[in-house]
Amino acid sequence: MKKVLAFGCFDILHMGHYTYLKHAKKLGGKLIVVVARDSTIRKFKKREPVLDEESRRKLVESLKFVDRAVLGSEGDRYEIIKKIKPAVIALGYDQKQDEKILKEKLMEMGINARVVRIRKSFNPKLHKSSVLIKKMMKLVKL
Repeated sequence: MKKVLAFGCFDILHMGHYTYLKHAKKLGGKLIVVVARDSTIRKFKKREPVLDEESRRKLVESLKFVDRAVLGSEGDRYEIIKKIKPAVIALGYDQKQDEKILKEKLMEMGINARVVRIRKSFNPKLHKSSVLIKKMMKLVKL
């Protein structure tokens, strides 16, 4: 069965995440989702996660088309790719990872995976974690 690997923070699971993962599932048979660690969110997003890593992992894994959700590595970010050896890596439309650089890294690791950028989004102006967090903050200030 062809393994598809998808990545994300999934801090406040929303329809954008749902759409991304549903499209990723269509790329192969088994969808494995890597959920970012709390420390990764702190490092790259410069904020505390809204939900802890285990809660986010469980929520993602509860989606019927997700076969398995795992926590990412706190060290080598490619470690999980080496371990799972996917046939396809699905990147979200707004993920900053450069496809060409990722493909080169995969070749170095001896992994011949297809890298696909999922361009379809439910509604990025409404269903994006940063937009939702800002909206919630405004509501809290009322």
